[in-house]
Amino acid sequence: MLCRTSKASFFVKVGAPPLTCQFLRREIFVYNNIHAEFMPELIAWEDHEVEPILVLEDLSGQTWAPPWSRNQIDLVITQIDRMQATSAALEPYAKVHGARSSGWEIVSADPQPFLSLGIANGVWLESALPTLLRAEALCSTEGNHLTHWDLRSDNICLTQRGAVFVDWNLACLSNPRLDLGFWLPSLAYEAGVRPESILPDAPEVAAWVSGFFAARAGLPDIPDAPRVRQVQRRQLQTALPWVVRALDIAPPVFKDRTGLQWPDSFLG
Repeated sequence: MLCRTSKASFFVKVGAPPLTCQFLRREIFVYNNIHAEFMPELIAWEDHEVEPILVLEDLSGQTWAPPWSRNQIDLVITQIDRMQATSAALEPYAKVHGARSSGWEIVSADPQPFLSLGIANGVWLESALPTLLRAEALCSTEGNHLTHWDLRSDNICLTQRGAVFVDWNLACLSNPRLDLGFWLPSLAYEAGVRPESILPDAPEVAAWVSGFFAARAGLPDIPDAPRVRQVQRRQLQTALPWVVRALDIAPPVFKDRTGLQWPDSFLG
């Protein structure tokens, strides 16, 4: 929420539901441990027992993509490199995100949510799963680099000092290639830039990222966040063709349950 005084304006985040409070406390922790040009300026915070509060620099008047230019994309990539090279006293991925099953493992155990999207049938999934699972297993979430883990256009602001990343509650020490790869499906959807043009020779990342969205895009909508599944379906729309190309497997019929035709340009 944007708050204005007679002299300045600020962006204020206030926790209310338990999960929101948990995320906000985590974000406050990150802001108190990292200070860098790729983060909004921390103005104030209070770890209130009921409603924690975080006050940040107001970035609403800056540039938010899309649309994307090639120069803007390059600026973001440069800033991601700087972020990931920054020392940070944060916990590793497993402690922050938990020991989760990988995406294609989840799909293998319960394929119905993925199949309900209508983008592939059971025959294709049965044929492709062994290759997807093998590649996914080669992608480690471990690493010693600062990673954001929620890089999307609505979390990336373009300013005179470079790209500034917001929403830091998922930040941890992890695999930098995977952190970068997590941004690329949404960039491909918004700008038409193939993921492998930015992260070449990364079939294991393509498998892990596509599996993440494949396991979630067909689940029921989240009442408190109704747009999440829509965004995940869009990310799957470009992540799945990416892994099809990266692993050289036969593509399914790219058409989802809404009737949206998936872009043929990503298949060849």
